[in-house]
Amino acid sequence: MKKIPFLLIAVRFILAPVIVSLACFAGEKQRFLILAFMYFGLLTDIFDGIIARKTGVSSERLRRMDSQTDLVFWLSLGCAAYLLNPDLIKEEWKGILLLLVMEVLCYVVSIVKFRKETCTHAWLSKLWGLSLLLALTFLIGFKKTGWTFDLTVILGFISHVDVILIVLLLPKWRYDVPSFYHAWRIRKGRHVKKTVLFN
Repeated sequence: MKKIPFLLIAVRFILAPVIVSLACFAGEKQRFLILAFMYFGLLTDIFDGIIARKTGVSSERLRRMDSQTDLVFWLSLGCAAYLLNPDLIKEEWKGILLLLVMEVLCYVVSIVKFRKETCTHAWLSKLWGLSLLLALTFLIGFKKTGWTFDLTVILGFISHVDVILIVLLLPKWRYDVPSFYHAWRIRKGRHVKKTVLFN
């Protein structure tokens, strides 16, 4: 049981090139298979954390692996969305560029301050993840952007600001910080119990 969280993370990592390959070589025929892999990947993301806590193997190493695998997994879905819907993606380039810049900025701020990447698993980031799931469902499955895409850009911007504030407020690097408010409490020396949603 203690190996299962690592295996689930590995499955999600392996799914990334599979998703890109399907979009590149199979295209239209495999839209819904790609969506199925996306939802399956989400389930592995939920259960790796739950099982890790139940078995007592949740650690900095595991959480960092989980966080970086999430990045690879969602980037692969973004790449698949572009391969399947290049015109739609080009129309939304400003929002996509904003999210990419914010993601890079989160890493830059964290690496400059702590010499480590971000690993906050903050609540707003999880909310953004759900909106991203919805947006990609419409984009990959039904060739639509609209309000789902606008929502994920807005929530993505807000969640990245939250992560940057967390990093700036923390006196030392820490994983699983729910929000910038919790980071502020930690900075003030107040005890903050780690609370993790989903994973």
